[in-house]
Amino acid sequence: MMLSAFWPFYQFLWTIYFFTMMMAGFWCIMMFATYIVPLWLTEGLLEYFGKTKPFNPEEVRYKKLYEQEGVEVIYKRPLGDVVETHTSHH
Repeated sequence: MMLSAFWPFYQFLWTIYFFTMMMAGFWCIMMFATYIVPLWLTEGLLEYFGKTKPFNPEEVRYKKLYEQEGVEVIYKRPLGDVVETHTSHH
């Protein structure tokens, strides 16, 4: 016999765990079947066969403040080794 036969709460925990994992697995399968596969069959194949422009990660990355349009940066911290004069505040 299993331990769960002697300890009902243990069986309850495994039941909750089982149903939680079943719902998570069902969600993953549904997302894969209804979102990922259609994405591959439309956008992915179009890009593969050259019907759309190739993906450029530079277009979607968050631009730094000084790269944004309409932003004027008054001060920019210098690059390189900077000596900190205020290292300890007592």
